[in-house]
Amino acid sequence: MLRSCVTSSEKQRYGGWESTGISGHSIGHWLSATAQMYVITEDEKLKEKINYALDELAHIQSFDEEGYVSGFPRTCFDKVFTGDFEVEHFSLAGQWVPWYSIHKIYAGLIDIYTLMNEEKALTIVKKLADWAQKGLANLSDEEFEKMLTCEHGGMNEAMADLYLITGNEVYLNLAIRFCHKAVLEPLAKGVDELEGKHANTQIPKVIGAAKLYNITKEEKYKKIAMFFFEEVTKHRSYIIGGNSINEHFGPANSEKLGVQTTETCNTYNMLKLTELLFDWSHQADYFDYYEKALYNHILASQDPESGMKTYFVSTQPGHFKVYCSPDNSFWCCTGTGMENPARYTRNIYYQKNEDLYVNLFIASEITMNHKQLRIKQETDFPRSSQSTLYIEEGNGEVEIHIRVPYWVSDSMTVVVNDKETYSKIENGYVAVKRSWVAGDKIEVELPMDLHAYTAKDDPKKVGIMYGPVVLAGALGKENFPETDILGDHLKLNNHPLIDVPNLIADKNDLNSWIKPVKGSSLTFQTAAVGQPGNVQVTLIPFYELHHERYTLYWNVMDQESYKTFKDLEQEQLKRLQAITVDEVQPNEQQPEVEHNLKKENSTSDYLNIVQKGWRDSRDEGYFSYGMAVEPDRQMYLQVFYFGGDRALFMDGKTYEREFTILIDGTEIASQKLDANGQHDSLFDVIYEVPAALTEGKKQVEVKFASSPGKIAGGVYGLKMLNALP
Repeated sequence: MLRSCVTSSEKQRYGGWESTGISGHSIGHWLSATAQMYVITEDEKLKEKINYALDELAHIQSFDEEGYVSGFPRTCFDKVFTGDFEVEHFSLAGQWVPWYSIHKIYAGLIDIYTLMNEEKALTIVKKLADWAQKGLANLSDEEFEKMLTCEHGGMNEAMADLYLITGNEVYLNLAIRFCHKAVLEPLAKGVDELEGKHANTQIPKVIGAAKLYNITKEEKYKKIAMFFFEEVTKHRSYIIGGNSINEHFGPANSEKLGVQTTETCNTYNMLKLTELLFDWSHQADYFDYYEKALYNHILASQDPESGMKTYFVSTQPGHFKVYCSPDNSFWCCTGTGMENPARYTRNIYYQKNEDLYVNLFIASEITMNHKQLRIKQETDFPRSSQSTLYIEEGNGEVEIHIRVPYWVSDSMTVVVNDKETYSKIENGYVAVKRSWVAGDKIEVELPMDLHAYTAKDDPKKVGIMYGPVVLAGALGKENFPETDILGDHLKLNNHPLIDVPNLIADKNDLNSWIKPVKGSSLTFQTAAVGQPGNVQVTLIPFYELHHERYTLYWNVMDQESYKTFKDLEQEQLKRLQAITVDEVQPNEQQPEVEHNLKKENSTSDYLNIVQKGWRDSRDEGYFSYGMAVEPDRQMYLQVFYFGGDRALFMDGKTYEREFTILIDGTEIASQKLDANGQHDSLFDVIYEVPAALTEGKKQVEVKFASSPGKIAGGVYGLKMLNALP
């Protein structure tokens, strides 16, 4: 509950992220989700809940003279406002991403006012914005930019929205100050420096820049948004439209598969960005991407039985989806996942003056406000290739633009009133302009067929689609976990994989070896082309696949290639997963948070050469992680280092890379790094953990400690193993 003191009728706070320093972000998402759902359903019970939440927020805010309200104390912000603060990518003045968390409350209150015209929401959010403006006015531009190193959500977007609502220039100026120059200025110049950056940290910054273009008309903001969209959707996205691996952007045109790919929040935000870009230029390409991401990622990310949502969507062949728990997760993607169902109605249509764009083929109705023309779309798409638009009420001249998707397998036809056929395409739309009257109808035929998706980094790595729908291989429940709904989304990362067949077939002639299953819409079966073993594979829409193993990408090749093919990467991964008890990737938010990172005089960053993040400590510093162990097995600590790391000359003195490694305070090894390996790759060192240090324990603290004039690390990864690799 929201009140600072709990009464007998109120409950304790939720678990998961809501019991950590990020507490309060979920109420912001809930406010946005509920406001959007109320607008669609007009359910008065939802409105009652919203009013209750606003009353509670106002109650909490009343205790702070300056208007602060959030799920955590303002101590960190007070420290920041002095200008003397420590900052890392996910930590600001000792607090986990405080601006990111509080931004969700800003956004939720703004949505309630914008969608429902609730004045109380505007009153609360203006007080909260004035508190921020007053404190941040103390910071120099240099200090403000330093602060923005830490993930801060869409604070520039929130302030831009408040300016549009109030006309108060103070909020516009704050929106501009919240634009992170280190990230946005290269994008404005058409320079891609995205590799290694935390993906969902950047997308909201770009959304805010797009909003600022709408306000200021400064071209740099438009360039930022358009260049970023192109780089992400064309060069850094997977078959389902999602992006990132381990929450970060990889190299351009890399499509590395893994368990922690396609963070769902990212796609939620990319759809918001797409909406803004389409408003500038009505190109069908934008909704080709939007449709792909909506059906194959957003729709696929929620379990229809339990309502639970995914954080990542695995692309690792033979893996499965992992969903949040009802009360003990509250991940970022749980929050955006609350909003997604109410957003399905967005952007089916787009109105501008005398034009109506039909972007998505979803059964729906729309009334053109200035024409009072009510149009109904009836369709069972994508199960059906047909959609019909009926003019239900009103009359008037309107030009209706119907999107021609990239995936149509033949000419798309648009027939009006059973006799007039239109096929001329402009900007990816067929346009029909006439004076419409009630009773008119438009029939759209969308020819669909199987087609192959080839990964950007490997011509053998192939996905199978039917129209816009990604078809997943349904691989059953062999060696499946007890549950795939749980509070810790990292817990099943090393769950044993299964063997996935290679498809020995022609990717350019899918219809010769993939056939529809009679009586089962959008279900297909391959011929016995799966090897080894002449296996037949069933393919179903990915959005319908839940609680079983699957693959989205296949090794597809001819017989000759298969004779010499060996998937060494998959074999090695299976072998390592079998002996890995726990692992941490430094510089990545979730692995470090979930492993209780502690640190002093510690920094982290990303090295493009090896495509990995690292962490070190300097002088009398350290960093440590809580790692799982098996008390009845011999444990081994595997640590990855960069082969080119050596002594560092800094601030007029030389720092040797010499440090100690401790388990629960007991030193188990000392290490010196002095260009020990290849200068373009990582190497690993395995340390035996004394059995006495793990006896009777399920978790230990692994610490890397430096002494005066020394550096510990960089450490590029660590694993706890129960056998030698």
